[in-house]
Amino acid sequence: MAEGILRHLYDDHYEVHSAGTEPGGVSPFAVRVMEEIGINIQHHTSKDVHEFLTMYLDTVITVCDSAQEQCPFVPARVNLHHRFEDPRATTGSDEEKLAAFRRVRDEIHLWVQDYFKPSFS
Repeated sequence: MAEGILRHLYDDHYEVHSAGTEPGGVSPFAVRVMEEIGINIQHHTSKDVHEFLTMYLDTVITVCDSAQEQCPFVPARVNLHHRFEDPRATTGSDEEKLAAFRRVRDEIHLWVQDYFKPSFS
């Protein structure tokens, strides 16, 4: 969701990649709640974080504690961690899971707007 929001808001200012320790597709719940705000992430996937170990990146962001704990160090000018609840860990009904994804989506959206707003826009 963070990649989709960052691309949606500031694609003309940043080159965005998504990686993980267990790369793959996107949760159908994430796809659904992002569509609710007009962002299509249906075809997004994350790459294996190891693909980035030899690249120099300006900023590396981890957005959940498990990623911060499990990811190898990726060299970058800035390594930034912002803790968001992992909505995939939510149990219960589909409505309860959707509520968790919506809550995290909204938290990410506000954070991206505040933190990444280009000063030159």
